[in-house]
Amino acid sequence: MIDPFYEKLLRSTIFRMDAEEAHELTIHGLGWMSRLKPLCRWLHSINGSTAKDPVRLFGLQFPNHVGLAAGLDKNAQCLPAFAAMGFGHVEAGTVTPKQQPGNERPRLFRYPQEEAIINRMGFNNDGAELMASRIARFMPRKKRLIPVGVNIGKARSTALEDAVGDYLSCFLALADQADYFTVNISSPNTPGLRKLQEESYLRELLGALQDENKKRAERLGAKPVPILVKIAPDLDYPQIDELLRILLDLSYDGVIATNTTIARPSYFKRVQENGGLSGRPLTDRSDQVIRFIHRSTNGKLPVIGVGGIMDVASAARKLDEGASLVQIYTGLIYRGPAFVRALVKGLSAR
Repeated sequence: MIDPFYEKLLRSTIFRMDAEEAHELTIHGLGWMSRLKPLCRWLHSINGSTAKDPVRLFGLQFPNHVGLAAGLDKNAQCLPAFAAMGFGHVEAGTVTPKQQPGNERPRLFRYPQEEAIINRMGFNNDGAELMASRIARFMPRKKRLIPVGVNIGKARSTALEDAVGDYLSCFLALADQADYFTVNISSPNTPGLRKLQEESYLRELLGALQDENKKRAERLGAKPVPILVKIAPDLDYPQIDELLRILLDLSYDGVIATNTTIARPSYFKRVQENGGLSGRPLTDRSDQVIRFIHRSTNGKLPVIGVGGIMDVASAARKLDEGASLVQIYTGLIYRGPAFVRALVKGLSAR
């Protein structure tokens, strides 16, 4: 399913570069492409027409099942270009209230033999206000080609006890632009962040966000913005069950399963780099978590499945396990832009 042109020319060239430098160059190029709005609309009309089964979810219309996971377009610089590739939605971020540089470099590593990536980026981003202005400029609501999600997190310098304020700040700055929000409490690259998945922190955080969401909706005479929560694959099933009970109690809209993992398969033990592992090694665990969520909630809590999608079969398994939509990131790096249309077409033909 790899585009021969991408594999033999582009990927081989890109993979000779430092991983983060290659990422920055790609974002720069796609950012320039995004300024060519007529071109992006035309390409979207071609690549976005391969699906015959749009999905209605969270009160939103998704033209196909395949979305871009958070982490690639951290600052919403390339939304039209990703729509042009054929994505059915794009999730920007993770964003924090103010700009922050993230962790020290190097912090992004490829493992081609395993078709995997390890990252410890640390929420490097330009801040919520600049992201809001970019979404308004590149993907205005009246001309929006696909739904745009925003993944929100806390700043590295913010104590866990004050984390609620960061998430609320991001929500308020971006609520006019986001079609949905994802609460990122599962990245392994911000110290202590995963503790927010514990009930003592989680109920307060999610309750405050939902309260603000409802107040805003009442004030504007509008519907609340859909809010999802992204969880770690490293939680055990009792922990996931506890988290799901809170989401259902607070009327959250869905779950994204899963983030990257800090676990390492036995064949990956040679790797010494810390950070979140994504790609093929995550496939099975992500599928297991999706299956558990779907069965535990009797399908009452929609799931967006992400983790290790490297072909149509692995994407289809996530849908079969209970996901309503899927997202890709590492698969795009290894397979190239044509992978998006291949997935959309393959899933639509099932």
